[in-house]
Amino acid sequence: MTITDDTRAKRNVAVLVAAQAVLGAQMPMIFVVGGLAGGMLADNPCFATLPISVIVFGSMTTAPWISPLMQRKGRKFGFFVGAIGGAIGAAISAYGLYIASFPLLLLGSYFTGIYMSAQGFYRFAATDTATDAFRPKAISYVMAGGLLSAIFGPQLNKLVSDGSILPFIGGALPPIPFIGTYLTIIAINLLGMFLFLLLDLPNGAQNKAAAVSAPIGRSRLELLRNPTILVAIICAMVAYSLMNLVMTSTPLAVVGCGLSSDNANDIVSAHVLAMFIPSFFTGHLIVRFGVTRIIIAGLVILGLAGVVALTGVTLGNFFIALILLGLGWNFGFVGATTLLSSGHAPNERGQTQGLNDMMVFGCVTMASLASGGLMNCSGGTAVDGWNAVNVAMIPFLLLAGGALVWLTVQDRRKARIAA
Repeated sequence: MTITDDTRAKRNVAVLVAAQAVLGAQMPMIFVVGGLAGGMLADNPCFATLPISVIVFGSMTTAPWISPLMQRKGRKFGFFVGAIGGAIGAAISAYGLYIASFPLLLLGSYFTGIYMSAQGFYRFAATDTATDAFRPKAISYVMAGGLLSAIFGPQLNKLVSDGSILPFIGGALPPIPFIGTYLTIIAINLLGMFLFLLLDLPNGAQNKAAAVSAPIGRSRLELLRNPTILVAIICAMVAYSLMNLVMTSTPLAVVGCGLSSDNANDIVSAHVLAMFIPSFFTGHLIVRFGVTRIIIAGLVILGLAGVVALTGVTLGNFFIALILLGLGWNFGFVGATTLLSSGHAPNERGQTQGLNDMMVFGCVTMASLASGGLMNCSGGTAVDGWNAVNVAMIPFLLLAGGALVWLTVQDRRKARIAA
């Protein structure tokens, strides 16, 4: 069915922006403390970032089943599942910190990955009731909801990370580093998930009726043979993986280079702001200049972030590099999401989006695992490790750039044939 009015879509976008702001605050909080908590509990420093890697692995393994689940039961049902997973994960992680159990911290991280996967579908839900013209703007606005989470999450983290100010812990137990972060995240999930009741999206019965009347979609292999879908997935994989590769190591690098954990919170906060502030205009830029040019701009900015990081380890270097990293991710990832949405039919939505997020977060998992190894096990100093992390960006940027060139050639060839 052709959508001609965006009134419903704009309401849904407003709700999803609020969800991104409230529930999304947990992700910068966890990305700040995850590696530090892992370093505190792990026997081998090379495994310090493993909790973050397990979150991304959880997201990767969740995407193949949560996307079809949303197709059958509706987006709201899937978003509730994600929030409950986030609450359970935070509770398990908090208990792991309480008894100093690294395996329990990892188990909790896996459940947090369920939330992370569900959150990734906010941007797709924004397009479900949108017209073609409003779709890139809808994606961009929902991504912009992360702006408030970028401000709120890391600053809240400073107050609650050791649990000393929480009334049900402060004074009753000795301060435990980072436990307050996870306890606060339980509340964020349990309270924030009620926002989803305000969504006006197709429910499971409507999705089922549409699926019955729709033609059979392509298989996963057939989808990957589509140049638009393939290149969109490659660019999303590279943009998200490189952002995760560098951001995962950032708190370790900041502290390892003689700065404070509060500096790490502020740097991550600036980074997440840079990830989401551009979303207020990324959709407009895509409409004006085309999606391919915006993705290319994102890749160039990601490369500049690596250059700045390699030139020094002062507070200014960290701030500028992480701000550029966030901006590059925004252009690359929002652009890739928009490109993906143009490559499949409505009845292929669940299959394509699930495939996309499975592959993206699979690559991000590997990047996260590599981040800890490069940071802690490359050379003898934190500077050596930080340099290794940033040099590792180069081949992936070349891969995504090459994929975009190939897609451009394919599109021009089709245009000539059509003419």
